[in-house]
Amino acid sequence: MKFLKVVLAAFIGTLIALLINFFIKVGVISSMISSFTKSEAKETTATVKPNSVLYMKLNYEIPDRSTDDGFPSFDFNSLETVESTGMNVILRNIDNAKTDPNIKGIYLDLSSIPTSTATLQEIRDKLIEFKESGKFIVSYAETYSQSAYYIASIADKVYLNPEGALDLHGMASQVMFYKHLLDKLDIEMQIVRGPNNRFKSAVEPYFLDKMSEANREQMDKLLGSVWGQILTGISTSRNISVEQLNNIADSLTTIFDAEKAMQYGLVDNLYYKDQMLDELKTLTGSTKGVNAVGNEKYAKSYKDKNASKNEVAIIYASGQIFDGKGSEANIYSENLSKTIRKAREDNSVKAIVLRVNSPGGSAVASAIIGRELDLTKEVKPVIVSMGNYAASGGYWISANADYIFADPTTLTGSIGVFGTFPNAQGFLNDKIGLTFDVVKTNENADFGNFTQPLTAYQYGKLQENVVKTYDQFTKRVAEGRNLRQTYVDSIGQGRVWAGVDAIELGLVDQLGNLEDAIAYAAEKADIANDYKVVEMPKQKDFFAKIMEQMNGSDKLDDAMRQKLGVYYHYYEGMENLNKNTGIQARMPFDMVIE
Repeated sequence: MKFLKVVLAAFIGTLIALLINFFIKVGVISSMISSFTKSEAKETTATVKPNSVLYMKLNYEIPDRSTDDGFPSFDFNSLETVESTGMNVILRNIDNAKTDPNIKGIYLDLSSIPTSTATLQEIRDKLIEFKESGKFIVSYAETYSQSAYYIASIADKVYLNPEGALDLHGMASQVMFYKHLLDKLDIEMQIVRGPNNRFKSAVEPYFLDKMSEANREQMDKLLGSVWGQILTGISTSRNISVEQLNNIADSLTTIFDAEKAMQYGLVDNLYYKDQMLDELKTLTGSTKGVNAVGNEKYAKSYKDKNASKNEVAIIYASGQIFDGKGSEANIYSENLSKTIRKAREDNSVKAIVLRVNSPGGSAVASAIIGRELDLTKEVKPVIVSMGNYAASGGYWISANADYIFADPTTLTGSIGVFGTFPNAQGFLNDKIGLTFDVVKTNENADFGNFTQPLTAYQYGKLQENVVKTYDQFTKRVAEGRNLRQTYVDSIGQGRVWAGVDAIELGLVDQLGNLEDAIAYAAEKADIANDYKVVEMPKQKDFFAKIMEQMNGSDKLDDAMRQKLGVYYHYYEGMENLNKNTGIQARMPFDMVIE
C-alpha cells in the first residue's frame, strides 16, 4: 500500500508540474500575442527621422533569409526577442539606404560575427557598393574578431576602444576525432567508401586519430584560398600589404595591444563609446542624440512597390539534406521538391534562383531534389547561387543548373559518397551486459541492426551501392557541367574546393553573389527590364513556429547552439554519429574554420 501511495504521489506531482508548465507557456504565448499584436499594429511601418544612421550590429549567425511574419524572433530559453535579420534583408537595407535622404550613413557596431566567410563577403561587397553614394560608413568595437574586422575594414573610419584589441591571427581548421572514444566504448563504425573517395574526410574521425595526408592537403589548399581572399580584401581597403598583414598575424601583434593596431594602420583612432557617439553627432549634424535605426526597424520603413507580373523566384535550400518531410531548419526532399514543383507550374514565375547553403546529406534525397530541378530546367531557367556551402549533396542538386554563381569563399565540390553503419555489439554485450537473440525468415532479415556487425556479404552489397551512387554522382556532374566523367572523378573523390578555385576547375561558372544570380536569371528569361523577386518556400506563420520551437526536435539543438557558441560544431559532430547513417553525400560537419 505504501508503494502505491508513493507511485500515486509521484504521478500526481508529475501531472501538476506538467500542468503548471503548460499554463506558464500558455501565459507566455498569450502575453506575447497581446504585446506583439499591439506593437505590430503600430510598427508594420516605421518612420525614419532626418539625419539618421543605419545601425548594424551583426553579432549573430546570419541566416540567408529573414522571417517574413512581421514578428521578431523569440528565444524560449531566455524568453527574450533576439536579432535574426537575414542576409536578404541586410542587403536590401544597405541598398535602400544609398538613396534614402533620411539616412546619412551606416554605423557598424561590431565585435564578433559567428557566421561563415561567404556571408560576410556578400555583406562586405554590398557595403563597398554603398560607399559609391558618398555617404559615410564608420565602424566601432571594443574588440574586433577576424570576422568582424573583415567587414569593418571597408569603413571610411575604423575605431577601436583604447582598452580593446584586434584579433588578427590567421585561419585554422580543427577536426575532432572519435576513434579512441569509440574504442573505449567498444563501438565500431562500419564505414563503406568507394575506391575513389580518398578526400572524403567526413568519415575519418571514426577510424583515425588525426588527419590523413589527403585531407591535410585539401585543407591546406582550402584555407590558403579563403585566407588569401580575406587578406586581399583588407589589404585593398586599408592600404597595407598582404605580407605585412601576415607578419601581424604571425606575431599576434594587435591581439593584446590597441595602440599597435593604430600604429600599423588597422584602425584610425582609439575612442571610448562616448567619443564614438560624439563623432556620429558630428557626422549627422545632430545637436542632441544620434538617431540610430536598426535593421529590423529600417526594413519596415520601405516597401517594394514593384507590381510586375513577371517573377524571379528565389528558392532557399539551407541546411542538411534529409529524406521526407521536416522543419524549415534543414532541407527535406519532399518539402523542397514540392516548392520546386510549385514554382515550375506557376506561370508568373519566369525563372528560378536556387540559393544553396548546404553541406549535403542523404544521397537519395539529393537525387530526388535533382530530378525536380531537371524537370524545371526544361521549362524555365534555373540558376544556382551558392552561399557558405554547396558541397556534396549540395553540389549534387546544383550541378545541372543552367548557370552557377559562387562566392570566392564558398565551400563546394566534395563530390563523393560514403556509408556509416554503427556496430554496438561490444558496447551492449561487454560494457552494459545486454545480449540479443533473433528469429528471422530470411538470411538477411536483420540487415542493418546495430546490435551486430555486418556480414561480409552485406558489406559487399553496401560497397556495390556506394560505388554505384558515386558513379551516378560523377555522371550527373559531367552531364550538367559538360565535362568528361573521368575528369570529374579526378577533381572529385570527396575533395572540397573554395569558390575561387572551383571556377578554374569548371565546377562553377562565375564568382558572384545572390543579386548577380537574380539579375542573370531575369536576363535568361528575357524579363530584365520588368520583373520582381519573390521568395520561396512560404514560411510558417509565427504561432506555428512557436509551437514547433516549444515541442519540436530542433529545440535542444537551438539551446545547445546558444550555450556552446563557436564550440557547437563539436556537439554537432557527435550528433552526426546518430543522425547520419546509411549512404551519405556530405562534407565534414565538424570542420571549424576560425
